[in-house]
Amino acid sequence: MDLHTLHLIIVFALVIGTFVAFVREWLSPDLVALSAFAILLLTGTVGAEDALQVFSNSAPITIGAMFVLSAALERTGAIDALARIFLRIAGTSELRALLALGLVTVPLSAFINNTPVVVVFMPVVLALARNTELKASRLLIPLSYFSILGGTCTLIGTSTNLLVDGITKQHGMVPFGVFEITPLGIIYAAVGATYLFFIGRKLLPKRETLAALIGSGMARQFLMQAVISRDSPLVGKTLAETPLVRLRDARIIDVTRIGQRVETPLNELRFAPGDQLLVETPVAGVKSIREMPGVVFRSEADLGMDESEPREAVLMEGIIGRRSTFVGKTLREMNFRQRYGVLILAVHRQGENLREHFEDVRLAFGDTLLVQGPAEGIHRLMQERDFLNLTEPKQRAYRPHRAPIAIGAITLVIVFGSFELLPIAAVALIAAIVVVVARCLDVEEAYESVEWNLLFIIFGMLALGHAMETTGAAHLLATGVTGAFGRFGPAATLSVTYFVAMLLTEFIGNNAVAVLLTPITFEIAASLGLDARPFAVAVMFGSSASFATPIGYQTNTYVFGAGGYRFVDFPRVGVPLNLLLWIVASFLIPYFWPFTARP
Repeated sequence: MDLHTLHLIIVFALVIGTFVAFVREWLSPDLVALSAFAILLLTGTVGAEDALQVFSNSAPITIGAMFVLSAALERTGAIDALARIFLRIAGTSELRALLALGLVTVPLSAFINNTPVVVVFMPVVLALARNTELKASRLLIPLSYFSILGGTCTLIGTSTNLLVDGITKQHGMVPFGVFEITPLGIIYAAVGATYLFFIGRKLLPKRETLAALIGSGMARQFLMQAVISRDSPLVGKTLAETPLVRLRDARIIDVTRIGQRVETPLNELRFAPGDQLLVETPVAGVKSIREMPGVVFRSEADLGMDESEPREAVLMEGIIGRRSTFVGKTLREMNFRQRYGVLILAVHRQGENLREHFEDVRLAFGDTLLVQGPAEGIHRLMQERDFLNLTEPKQRAYRPHRAPIAIGAITLVIVFGSFELLPIAAVALIAAIVVVVARCLDVEEAYESVEWNLLFIIFGMLALGHAMETTGAAHLLATGVTGAFGRFGPAATLSVTYFVAMLLTEFIGNNAVAVLLTPITFEIAASLGLDARPFAVAVMFGSSASFATPIGYQTNTYVFGAGGYRFVDFPRVGVPLNLLLWIVASFLIPYFWPFTARP
């Protein structure tokens, strides 16, 4: 076996291995992609100098800058202002609410990253559902779909478009204009919205959110603060050894000792004189606690509250984001109750509401937690990175006076990019620097806004895509496609290209698919003697068509937990939309980008 054949085998093995690893979630996607990159280097399949070319692609720089610009719009309240407009025009009719949601989110997602759009609008939609007879499950899937459709309307609408554009430029193709794909994107959005209004809406489930499901049968809970007296019979005993453990429905959620919260797990803690207990209990349990020897309530002067009027516990629903510190950990490992002074009542995961034995479940992106506790504990929990409050719409940003700067920066990208006054990467980077210097967001917030794991996925997959080209793997795959479908003409081959991109995106994510398939489309076009531009557009739109699963696109994963959905809800609504848009793309891409001979 010669060295070239060995490298070819390695590349095909890595393509299959990364696909399986993405689907089975053996490792985080960024680590999978970087591992593939490392193997390519170690085996010599990609030389060190070739590997450095991966970092010359302008797309990751543009994507990173757009993350910063999107965060600036969110931080200054520009997105939140549009969310409030939606609330004013949504009304109480489901069709009117859907129309308002589409009219606001589709144009917004055309110019900024769609994840912050969905993150801001989720609690707004949930608040609308709580205040009307509308069901959030009838609105949250459309919210995600509208944001995806909006991203197809401009080059900067989604990272997928920017990646395809970056790879095509490396192949010598004329860069895509900011609005070159807009005509097809508008038709896409119109077709998708029409489908959701008249067909998809009938397929959407009527489900309750986690808070509604659990709260419907829950007695009102209250918070009481009590103190272990100096001569209390509870001193030196664990919770299991005291009458406190036998209190009906009452639970200790926090212990403070000498002004400091005790971090020792409650089942191991031995009570000491002066320990302050934060107890959650229904009203019926208050009397039992008062009558317990050795336990007294703090005075009004000490506590700042009337001991006869306990505080009502706050119930909050939150969702775990992709970069949350909770991902991969269990509630038991984090000592959650002691750490935050709140209780986890239930966890929603993959269509199931878990109310028991969830303390040892490793938390994942998209999990929804139902939390109950004092306001200060809830506030402490909300300080955690990427844990999103679904119960209340986001508080108004405290830098609204800088919103015109953020809006001006994104306008700068659109104008300069449209007239090609500067490369899109350069103008996006300048605009990102402007919003940071102008204090639309802090430097730390700018760094946190960039999804570094996504950029690492891109770099790893760019290396794999480059290896596919240099070893001839892309050519072999392209030859197989054209051999099977080429006799039916370029339109059929383009349709198959779109379908493959659409199918793979549902399982391994849009960016990985775009990076892997774009080099293959150049080989396909070359074997047909055609310009590759229409095939590149097919990858752009096919890689963004993630409607059939909650795992193919990040926004789908967010609404999956928030809406109380089951996995089957997505294919029921999304598969017909996928097939409909596949037909639209198959006919309209050759219309807007006619097949021409290769220059």
